[in-house]
Amino acid sequence: MPRNIVFVAPFPSEITMRFVRAVARLEDVKLLGIVHTPPSGADRRLYDDMVRITDPLSTSDIIEATEILRRRHGQPVRILGILESLMVQLGEARAHFGVEGTNAHTADLFRDKSRMKTALAQAGLPVAKNALVHSVAEGMKVGELIGFPLVLKPPAGMGAKATFRVNSFEDLHRALNGFGVSASQPILAEEFLQGREYSYETFTTQGIPRLASISHYQPSCLEVLENPWMQWTCMLPREIQGEEYEEIHRVGPAAIRALGLENGMTHMEWFRRPDGSVAIGEIAQRPPGAQISLMTGIVHDKNTYRAWARSVVDNEFDGPWERKYSAGCAFLRGMGRGRVAAITGLHETHEAVGKWIVEARLPSIGQPRNDSYEGEGYITVRHEQTEGVQLLLKKIIETVKIHYA
Repeated sequence: MPRNIVFVAPFPSEITMRFVRAVARLEDVKLLGIVHTPPSGADRRLYDDMVRITDPLSTSDIIEATEILRRRHGQPVRILGILESLMVQLGEARAHFGVEGTNAHTADLFRDKSRMKTALAQAGLPVAKNALVHSVAEGMKVGELIGFPLVLKPPAGMGAKATFRVNSFEDLHRALNGFGVSASQPILAEEFLQGREYSYETFTTQGIPRLASISHYQPSCLEVLENPWMQWTCMLPREIQGEEYEEIHRVGPAAIRALGLENGMTHMEWFRRPDGSVAIGEIAQRPPGAQISLMTGIVHDKNTYRAWARSVVDNEFDGPWERKYSAGCAFLRGMGRGRVAAITGLHETHEAVGKWIVEARLPSIGQPRNDSYEGEGYITVRHEQTEGVQLLLKKIIETVKIHYA
């Protein structure tokens, strides 16, 4: 009999659907969807059945929809999703139906950045100094203890969203008032990590990382958010061994053990300080964004989406994988506000780098400016050598220009 797999995929973005397609293509799977907005065309036909819900972040809505699918098709064997904002709710739904997978406690350790950092520090792992702030007065005391710059973020924030750097007590006071900090709405204040920013990804099964990958953010995500005109890149080097990465290959798996993940992908942001030491920014128990999921497959000449599906459905990883390439993604953003009025430099860029382009999404004329750090579009490239990817990315960001009106 086919296995009933419930996939909570509220909105049919292209990234989400790549993971949905991968699960649908596994052997002996009956794919049951829980959606807010159904996909169209061939993607709609991936699902054997589908239930629509009003609030995709509601545990009760997810449980009610799963119960409808259970009555129609029998007990689910997995309840899945890839959105960070859903991880705790999926854990609660698994507990309700007695389904294997990451539980709500583990999901919350990854989701709540304050609890996460406490658990990592208790395991002896290097994290930014931090404190959960419940009032403006408490925040001012934290400023005295940690010093400036400070980073403020919601405890359950995602990536660099709703994250702010403050450089003085005046900035701190203003920001805490702006957040409306209170006992019921605390804010995480932490040391601003200085140095070079990286990410560390794993495929983990049965609590053991089976593959690790590293990428470089150039510049950091927070810098990009603070400077909305800045074109930026994410690059996966071909070589990730040696002295530069030795410590993170120790720290990364230790972080996964400390937080208790059994199966799935992780995405950890980390810093190498000017003195050479490393520090964990934060870690998520989901596939990474910023085209890193795609590029992790590209550099190994493998299918990341299938590998994730195998890890969370079958608790297996089809390895080992050989790292054969370097890859990078340039995110297309311009200076100004409004809508995209023109894109220049595309012909010259294609002439120079076209043979190495793996995937691109170019902005459309008339589309509104995107406030996300991923901008209006991207160009992803692959080359046999890290230096080759660096030159390709440099050419793209120096040549392609987005103009708004």
